[in-house]
Amino acid sequence: MMVYRYEDADVHYETSGSGPAVILLHGWGCSHAYFAPLMELLSEKYTVYALDLPGFGDSPEPSTVWGVEDYVRMLEGFVDAVCPGTVSLVGHSFGGRMAILYASRHPVGRLVLTDAAGLKPKRPLKYYIKVYSYKTARFFLLKVLRRQDLFERYRTGRGSSDYQNASPKMKSILSKVVNEDFRSRLPYIQAPTLLFWGEQDTATPLSDAKEMEKRIPDAGLVSVPGAGHFAFVEYQPLFLNVMKSFFNL
Repeated sequence: MMVYRYEDADVHYETSGSGPAVILLHGWGCSHAYFAPLMELLSEKYTVYALDLPGFGDSPEPSTVWGVEDYVRMLEGFVDAVCPGTVSLVGHSFGGRMAILYASRHPVGRLVLTDAAGLKPKRPLKYYIKVYSYKTARFFLLKVLRRQDLFERYRTGRGSSDYQNASPKMKSILSKVVNEDFRSRLPYIQAPTLLFWGEQDTATPLSDAKEMEKRIPDAGLVSVPGAGHFAFVEYQPLFLNVMKSFFNL
């Protein structure tokens, strides 16, 4: 793998092919390896860069608690240093957050968002009851009783699997990025945009994709019955065929 140095972060990445640049941005808890079949396909006509985002794969965690803005600044630095000019982006889940913000700021050749995050969900009342109950218990156990052991026991089993499996710093990063909403950035995306989505996605529901389709000026949606949050992996042959058409292969 190659390494791009951004401030004090080492960003590992693979590259393949020749031609216009395409950057692949993976989801939370994943790595560039999830995009291996797509990388092989696109490298027939494009120079493809598959990043391990800081905190994932072979790239160490950032030294501070990053938000999406920090990750996108890293991406902007990567483009300037490694593949200056107009790039195309493919983003899954968390990588989709980055792709949305980047594409709203810069000219992009093509944009693919697959089960992308970026819209803060509207929560039911029971969600807020759960959140505030958790915050109350945390305050009582840590500040009043000063019992870290009881708090850790209470916390076990609560939160998403992504949160449970993360290190303390990555937990803080996840808590930060999931509360960032990019609805207002969508109309600024001028690139032709393909949305590839699992109809059974519960992490970033199909309703998100439909809202993105409405707000992005040049967007089309391919929804996949039976697929979940990893539609591009679960229905890989379909995804690759769609990519062949979208990237004119």
